[in-house]
Amino acid sequence: MNRWLLRSMTELTSRKFVSRLTGRLAKSPISRRWIPRFAALYRIPVEEAEKAIGEYASLNDFFTRRLKPGSRPVDETPDALVSPVDALITACGVIKDGLLLQIKGQDYTLEELLNGSPRIAQYRDGFFWVLYLSPTDYHRIHSPCSGTVVESEHIAGRVYPVNEFGLTSMRRVLSRNERLVTYIVHEEGEIAVVKVGALNVSSIQYVEPMPKKLERGQELAYFEFGSTVVLLTENGTFRPRSDLKIGDKVKMGEKLGLLAPKRDPG
Repeated sequence: MNRWLLRSMTELTSRKFVSRLTGRLAKSPISRRWIPRFAALYRIPVEEAEKAIGEYASLNDFFTRRLKPGSRPVDETPDALVSPVDALITACGVIKDGLLLQIKGQDYTLEELLNGSPRIAQYRDGFFWVLYLSPTDYHRIHSPCSGTVVESEHIAGRVYPVNEFGLTSMRRVLSRNERLVTYIVHEEGEIAVVKVGALNVSSIQYVEPMPKKLERGQELAYFEFGSTVVLLTENGTFRPRSDLKIGDKVKMGEKLGLLAPKRDPG
C-alpha cells in the first residue's frame, strides 16, 4: 500500500511544470543562502569547486559548478572510452538484440530509449552503461571520446526520479523521461550519450557554443540537479574493463574500457 501511494504521488509530481518551478526557485538569488546547508547535507567536496562557496549567485549556480583545473584527470590510454560523469554504475552489459537487460529488474528496448531513431541498428548488439548522478556529484557532462557530433535529438517526456525508487518502482523511467541524445562518431565507430532528465531537473543544457568536434574529456553539457547518463557503444566496437561492476563509483575521465581497433572494410 505504501509503495502504491508513493508511486501515485510520484506520478502527480512528475509533470514538467513542477521541475520548472523548482528550477526557478533554485536559480533565484534567495536560494544562495541555502548553499552551505546543501553542501553540508550532501557532503559535497567544496574544495574541488572552481570558486569559493560564497561566490555562487544561486543554488543552481553552485550545483552546476565547474571544478578546479586538474580535479578530474582524463585517462590518456590510446582508444580509451572514459566516463562522461561522476556517477554510480547502476547497470551495464551487452545489448542483446536491441534489449538492455535487467536495469534494476526491468528490461529496456533501444526502440523506446532512442525514440525510434534510424541509428538503432548500429547499437543492437553493442554495450551499455547506466550512470546515476546523485546530488553529491559533479554535474557537468563531458565527451567520453574524441570525435565529431553527427546528430543531437531532444526527446520530450516526464521527469520521474531516476534513483533507486524510480528505477525499481516506476515503469521504465529511463525511456519515459525527457532525454537529450548526442551521437558522436569516433575513429572506431559511433557512441550515443543519452542524458536523462529527472524529478527536479529543471533542464539539461548543452554548453555554448555547442562544439562540433570534441576531444576526450571536453565539456559537452550539464544537468540542473541530479540525473542519469546512459552511454551506448556501437556493435562490436568496445571492450569493457573487467574490474568494473554494478554498484561501483566512477569519476569523470576514468577509463571504462577500450574502443575496438578500427576494422579493415576489406
